[in-house]
Amino acid sequence: MIIILFRLLILLAIVLLVYTWIQYIRNPDRKLRIAKELKEFYLLDEPNDSKKNLHFVYKGCLFDGEKYLGTTENSFEVVDIHITVRDPFELKGFTRNDIYYLENEILQRYPHATIKWNHPIDDLVITKMEE
Repeated sequence: MIIILFRLLILLAIVLLVYTWIQYIRNPDRKLRIAKELKEFYLLDEPNDSKKNLHFVYKGCLFDGEKYLGTTENSFEVVDIHITVRDPFELKGFTRNDIYYLENEILQRYPHATIKWNHPIDDLVITKMEE
């Protein structure tokens, strides 16, 4: 009887380890961290939940975006997105074209939104381009 109980406990431990490993692999924060290390673009968002903020990485820089719900002509949609950067020192080397690329990626997901970049990114967007 004790041997059968011991085998069940071992089987339960193996199932628990496999479940934990699968949860670790599927963790979106882990994917965000890996994209930051590889300096790739990755967007972590739940489009159906307007209360959850969006997080994205581009060129090793981590951004946070707050979504605000508002009205459009026919429905309630995300109409404002305020984006901040977690560490401003990671912005070194960013160009205006990088900001436009990020805006394009966000506007593909939220076409009715207006994007407001918070300090220090707003200084780059507001200044006039040199010809």
